[in-house]
Amino acid sequence: MREKAAQKIRVRFSWAALSKVVMGKKDSWMQRVAGKCFRLLPVMILLLGHALADTRKTVANPDPEYPEIARRMNITGTVRVEIVIAEDGTIKNMKVLGGHPLLVDAVQKALKKWKYAPAGSETTMQLDFRF
Repeated sequence: MREKAAQKIRVRFSWAALSKVVMGKKDSWMQRVAGKCFRLLPVMILLLGHALADTRKTVANPDPEYPEIARRMNITGTVRVEIVIAEDGTIKNMKVLGGHPLLVDAVQKALKKWKYAPAGSETTMQLDFRF
């Protein structure tokens, strides 16, 4: 128990020492803010690493065709889709989050032809298609 408390004190001391080196020896509000930012740095690094791990390289990604009826009716907009990519790179599941139904059909047809590079686990991504 005492060892864990000592480790916490050492970690806090090292962050405080680092913030003093960066901001100078004078105690100010900037130093306190910098100290808090330095404490959050490991969390931010983990979150950034998680965000980068969610990106997968596309092997085949044909663009959706703009439907002729949507062109005649002058329908434009954005379709947002959440997809689950299997380990082998195929799209396992797609969930429409928004968009006009005519445009959604075109996106779903195109996504059936998409292929991603294989990875070690499933990946979930959100995609936006603008028409």
